[in-house]
Amino acid sequence: MKKILITAIMAIACAVGAQAQKFALVDMEYILSRVPSYEMANEQLNQISMRWQKEVEALAREAETMYKNYQADMVFLTDEQKKAREAEIVAKEKESVELRNKYFGPEGELYKKRQSLMKPIQDDVYNAIKKLAEERGYQTIFDRASSADIVFASPRIDVSNEVLDKLGYSN
Repeated sequence: MKKILITAIMAIACAVGAQAQKFALVDMEYILSRVPSYEMANEQLNQISMRWQKEVEALAREAETMYKNYQADMVFLTDEQKKAREAEIVAKEKESVELRNKYFGPEGELYKKRQSLMKPIQDDVYNAIKKLAEERGYQTIFDRASSADIVFASPRIDVSNEVLDKLGYSN
């Protein structure tokens, strides 16, 4: 009898606890694609990235050309000249790698630029989501765009358009 009573109490407690939780979904890709400043920042980052990539590739091509010229001239060079040319080639290759790391490394210029351009926009979206959650009493809001674990979700719990309204963008 005791087991049945404890089991019933536990089942009721779980049902009440599960029913009290409210959650929703947002689609961050959808939201960000409708924020003009995000699109402009993304375009600016793409242009900067392409310019820096061309600069790095030009330096790498220069090192490659130096190496090909060295191979063609190698039979005419003294040992000292060979060592000097090899050192120049290695220095140029090293310069290319350093420039690539400076621009595209984990803490490189592109990362810093992305942070400076995107962080304010992402903070605004986060604050809008947080405000919506507080107003509607959601305990959790999931991002359907970044979660591969969500197989199906009812469109009724997607609050992406409400987030856009909070940001001042009509859909």
